Amino acid sequence: MLSSDKKVVQLLIDQCYHHGVRNVIISPGSRNAPFSISFDEHPSIQTYVIHDERSAAFFALGMSEQLNQPVALCCTSGSAALNYFPAIAEAYYRCIPLIVITADRPAEWINQGDGQTIMQQNVFGKHVRYQFNLDDVHFSDEQKWLYQRETAFAFDSALSSWKGPIHFNVGLSEPLYQSIEKEEDFGRKIETVATIINWSEDFTDFVSKAITDKKVMILCGQLPKSIELHAVLSEFAKRENVAVLVENTSNLMNEAFNHCIDRSLSSFSKHNEKDFAPDLLITIGGAVVSKKIKSFLRSGLIQQHWKLGCEFTGMDTYQVLTHTMPCEPSTFIKKLNEIKISPSHLKYNDLWKSLDRKNISRIKSFDIKNEKLTDILVFKTIFETIPPCVLHMGNSSVIRYCQLFDPEKGLEFRANRGTSGIDGSTSTAMGAAYSDPKQLHVLISGDVSFLYDSNALWNCYQAKNLKIIVINNHGGGIFRIIPGASESKQLETYFEAKHKQDAAKISEAFGWDYQAIKVNVNINTDLTAFFAPSKNNDKPQIIEIFTDVSQNSSALVSFMNNLK
Repeated sequence: MLSSDKKVVQLLIDQCYHHGVRNVIISPGSRNAPFSISFDEHPSIQTYVIHDERSAAFFALGMSEQLNQPVALCCTSGSAALNYFPAIAEAYYRCIPLIVITADRPAEWINQGDGQTIMQQNVFGKHVRYQFNLDDVHFSDEQKWLYQRETAFAFDSALSSWKGPIHFNVGLSEPLYQSIEKEEDFGRKIETVATIINWSEDFTDFVSKAITDKKVMILCGQLPKSIELHAVLSEFAKRENVAVLVENTSNLMNEAFNHCIDRSLSSFSKHNEKDFAPDLLITIGGAVVSKKIKSFLRSGLIQQHWKLGCEFTGMDTYQVLTHTMPCEPSTFIKKLNEIKISPSHLKYNDLWKSLDRKNISRIKSFDIKNEKLTDILVFKTIFETIPPCVLHMGNSSVIRYCQLFDPEKGLEFRANRGTSGIDGSTSTAMGAAYSDPKQLHVLISGDVSFLYDSNALWNCYQAKNLKIIVINNHGGGIFRIIPGASESKQLETYFEAKHKQDAAKISEAFGWDYQAIKVNVNINTDLTAFFAPSKNNDKPQIIEIFTDVSQNSSALVSFMNNLK
């Protein structure tokens, strides 16, 4: 097999292959040429070329999440690496294994006025699970052993029970374009054996006492779709003293679960909130969108909080963490189901579900009588018309509106909630959709988020199975529904940051099919037609819906008041 003549490059690519990397996103450059040549020549690794490093990194993140595999990134030296940082931070908090390879100048030329040199070692700081610096100065047997060992430890960190991004910074000297027939396999693995909770008699007794005749709330944050977790949680939710609260990002759907947390919390008053507070809180998964549930659970009414999972074991989101359980959540809940306890007199599940049932009924009867398009009307219509798909939600107001409506069957929800930034939502959706060509993917984006990440449309991997909905409320519409910001005289200039751009010219420039909706005439029909299979198979589709910024906040208030 043809490869770069640099042994350090051969070693790192062998380690990528032996640890399951089959896709590499390369951004063009000279210093990373040895990697470009070698990855391209590898018969079992697929390469993609994306110029914009920020977009490339989010594209890789979406691909890694979709494929459930590590995906590698490779760029040249200098500021190129810094453009990876937003996606790396997102991957760190989402526990997604990105393998980041940054080519560098030889160490002796750093800070010596040579071109495209910055201090790249440890440049991502604490936002990677492992960082290691390599170079091609000499390659003795001991150096080979060191590089094999450290790269093996790095990959183990990326792929263990607590996954995440890792960074290899590689100093490369000229010449850079030489290639030879590769003769040696440098692959080596070192794996950590996962720990398992010891369900001793004492521990089982402790757990039994904690859940017997106590109000138990299971709160699920962002999670990949899991049939096993869904099954064991559905079984546990049959207990009358157990309430399971999920968000659509949890990808868990059951009639026994409460799917719209903010909707429920808007429906009960201060005088009875103690009835809804759990004695024991069990949390599963990543970020929770709802600020209201965080405030509610930080009110000092909880006795115990158990955090399940191997990631961020010391994260004390609700300020009452008592036990951290570094284990697979589905395994733990399965064990809870096996514990025999007497039926509870508490009707905690019914307390939460009765509230949820009332809200569902009120939403169905809620008639939005407005000739103008508002955000709440648009989202209500989307959830009434959307077919089964992978639904990517932009951040800011988009994901919050989505939390107000029950998830429909056949939908899988995705969002960049690790850092909750608006940068990269489109690129992430593009990477996921391109990796999953037989499935429909839909992205709902705000206008600012879409404009911010418009370079996502600037690559050769246009996913025709991705449809993009841009909700254009002429700026940061969320600031009109955030207490305090809406009353500030700086609202329009500094918070909303109003603009006059729309998606039409961007769509035209990159060859996307575009249509706009500006009035509330046939939005239901228009969205139904948009979701239908495209008649023009040569172009991916964007629909931009313009909403009335003067009506959006009052329409949302009216919607929420209807729930009380």
